[in-house]
Amino acid sequence: MAQSLVQRLKRLAWRFARFGVVGGSGIFVNQAVLYAGMEWLFTSIAKDVRLSYALPLAIALATTYNFFWNRLWTWRERRAVETAGVALQYAKYVAATLIGSSLQYVLTRYLASDAGFSLHYGVANLIAIGVASVVNFVINDRVTFRKVIE
Repeated sequence: MAQSLVQRLKRLAWRFARFGVVGGSGIFVNQAVLYAGMEWLFTSIAKDVRLSYALPLAIALATTYNFFWNRLWTWRERRAVETAGVALQYAKYVAATLIGSSLQYVLTRYLASDAGFSLHYGVANLIAIGVASVVNFVINDRVTFRKVIE
């Protein structure tokens, strides 16, 4: 029997809320790695270039962290769908979030630049994460953790 639109929207809202909790904790990982990269790891690199190294590292580590938590909690009933295993599902997750990650990278760099708004890199990154998170949710719900039609 077909599910009502209201039931589907409630389930989608609940899943998006879980995605938000995972993403919220992932923001902490992202910001902590970004800060560590900017203030400790890449200090030998010129400050105006440092963000080009610290931001991809932060995005990569936060993406991996978010994948495992989203797999275990947000889409837990769909994780068995991937028959080729976790590695392939992770590869699909990374590919699916590449759009959002690219958007986050470009937007953070722009907002933090003199050509943009000259925001602190941490503030610029938070704004960019907010924009990219909606894109990431839609792509992962439809591609990485797709629902199997029986």
